[in-house]
Amino acid sequence: MTDAIRGEARGTAPVPLSVLDLVTVGSGRTATQALATSVELSRLAERRGFHRHWVAEHHSMPGVASSSPAVILAHLAAHTRRIRLGSGGVMLPNHAPLVIAEQFGTLEAFAPGRIDLGLGRAPGTDGATAAALRRTNTLAEGADDFPEQLAELTRFLDDDFPDGHPYARIHAVPGPVQGPKGRPPVWLLGSSGFSARLAGLLGLPFAFAHHFSARNTIPALDLYRDSFRPSGVLDAPYAMIGVAALAADEAEQARRQVLTGALAMLRLRTGRPGLVPTPEEAEAYDFSSAEREFVDGWLANIVYGTPDEVRTGLDDLRKRTGADELMITANAHGGEERLRSYELIADAYELPELPELP
Repeated sequence: MTDAIRGEARGTAPVPLSVLDLVTVGSGRTATQALATSVELSRLAERRGFHRHWVAEHHSMPGVASSSPAVILAHLAAHTRRIRLGSGGVMLPNHAPLVIAEQFGTLEAFAPGRIDLGLGRAPGTDGATAAALRRTNTLAEGADDFPEQLAELTRFLDDDFPDGHPYARIHAVPGPVQGPKGRPPVWLLGSSGFSARLAGLLGLPFAFAHHFSARNTIPALDLYRDSFRPSGVLDAPYAMIGVAALAADEAEQARRQVLTGALAMLRLRTGRPGLVPTPEEAEAYDFSSAEREFVDGWLANIVYGTPDEVRTGLDDLRKRTGADELMITANAHGGEERLRSYELIADAYELPELPELP
C-alpha cells in the first residue's frame, strides 16, 4: 500500500504539496457558496499537480461547513479524476467503526484508488455537541477507546474478523466481500504525542496539525519516527504536516486575509463562534491587549505574504521538520482569495499544468 501513500513531488517543490479544506463560510456568504468553492478548489488542485485534497470534520461551527466529510468527498469525487481525496480527518470516537467502513468503502467504489481515510480521536467540536453526536456524556471514553475502535475499523475494512468473533459474519459493503481486496489507506492524525506514537507502533502514515499546534510539531514527529515499526503498509515513516499558508499578489493583501481567520479563531476560542469576518470587520475590530497577544501568536504560525515569501516559509518549515509532505490550508474570508492563493503557490513552485482527464 506504500504507493497509495507516498506522493510525488512536482515542479520545484521538494516534497508533495496537498490541500486541507475546512470549507470555511465567510460573513455575507452561504454554505452553498463555500461548498461550490471546494469543488473549484479540488479541480484547481488536480489541474496544478497538488497530490491530495482532504476535508476536515467539524461540528456546530457557523464558519465551517465540513460537518460531513464523506458526503463532501463523494461530491468532489464526481468532479475530479486524478487527485487523491480524503478526510483530514474523520473523528472516529463520534462514529461507529462499521459506519465509517461503509462510508469509505462506498467512496472507494466511487473513486477506486483515490481515497484516503484520515482518523482523529478528538471530537472536532465542544463537549456538549460531542455528547449530542455520541449520545453519551462521557467524552474521555471515546478518546481512551481509540486504539480499540481503530482495530475494529481496520478489521471491517479488511473483512478479516477471526472465526468466533461476534462480528465475523458482518461485512462492510461496499468492501472486500464483494470482490478483489483493496481499501483506502488509513492515516492517523494528531496534535500531540498520543496518535504520533500509535501511528509509529502500527506502521501507519501520520499527519500532524502544525497549523494549530505548532509548538508540538517537532516533538510529535520525533516520537513518531522513534516509535515507528515497519508494517505491511509502510517500510519507513511517512509524516505529513498541515500548515496554514496564504499567498497574495501583495504582502499587505495576504496580511488582511489571514487576519480574518485569526479573528474567527479568537472568537471560537472565547466561546463566540461565527462566520469568518470580512477583512474590513477584522481591521475595525477593537482588540484588547490579551486578544492582540493571541492574534499575534496565531499569525506567527501562518506562512503568508507574496508567493516568493510563502515559498521561502514553506521550504524553511519543511527543513526544520523533515516533513515528507506539506498539506496547505488557506485562512481567508473569501473563496476567490483562497483559490488565488493556491494558484500563486503552484506558480511559485512551478507546478505543471496537467491535462484534464475525460
